[in-house]
Amino acid sequence: MNRGPRKLMHKHADQAGGITKMTNITPVKVIAITSGKGGVGKTNLSVNLGIVLAKTGRRVALLDADMGLANVDILLGSYPKFNLSHVLSGDKTLAEIMLYGPSGLRVIPGASGIQKMSELSTIEQAALIRAFSEIDQDLDFLIVDTAAGISASVVNFARACQEIVVVVCDEPTSLTDAYAFIKVLNRDYGLSNFHVITNMVQTVQQGQELFQKLTKVTDYYLDVTLRFLGAVPYDDHLRKAVQKQTPVVVAFPGSEASLAVKRIAGKIDSLPLKTQAGNYIEFFIERMLQYDSQMNVP
Repeated sequence: MNRGPRKLMHKHADQAGGITKMTNITPVKVIAITSGKGGVGKTNLSVNLGIVLAKTGRRVALLDADMGLANVDILLGSYPKFNLSHVLSGDKTLAEIMLYGPSGLRVIPGASGIQKMSELSTIEQAALIRAFSEIDQDLDFLIVDTAAGISASVVNFARACQEIVVVVCDEPTSLTDAYAFIKVLNRDYGLSNFHVITNMVQTVQQGQELFQKLTKVTDYYLDVTLRFLGAVPYDDHLRKAVQKQTPVVVAFPGSEASLAVKRIAGKIDSLPLKTQAGNYIEFFIERMLQYDSQMNVP
């Protein structure tokens, strides 16, 4: 039975309301991993960071929020029967489509090759985000692997997160697209704090220099603060891991890339929790829908 996004939102409203009233609930750290440009290794980092955090005993879920070209499951060598399109239709809940990866990492598979999923309305995006409320009682981290680009869907999912991590590599288009993404979130939505990971660099120094290039531009044109989480070196073990459809921290735990990911995961784990009055997801849904209604006023 197809219940659709509006009915899905009503279904989860009672659940989210119940969560708001509960006490002693462990707050969830919601982390967006994004890039602006595709091809910078964002999804690979999301998967490996999630596994490292799960190895430490954290309860971690990874949401593949690429609505049209999801590929987290491919990196894990899994082939899900259900995905976010079934959640949007109301046929399944997030808990019902969830997969389990290495170290107990929970994976929420996105949809791949379904064009309508890449063109979701704000109401439909909100329906999916509201569905998070059914799992946030049992998590320490929710990592959101966004799609590339600065579409409304990417921006809205990033805005739903408490922390935004921007991944860049040593390519001019990577830096310009990362800057464009940060600019949109800063000027249009007032977000001012971002974290940066430099990926596929030759040395840590090169990664730091790449970060400085980005901050030089943002400091001049924007009112934002960028924090450097670390650099992940170019490592042939990473390519081999992708070919094996096994995360590099599992296939080659002693590799340079794996050690760098572990250091970055430690920094993410130590980030202070940003709490919101009441239920965080309810607050976001209200804000997003209010903005959408303002944009559509004749």
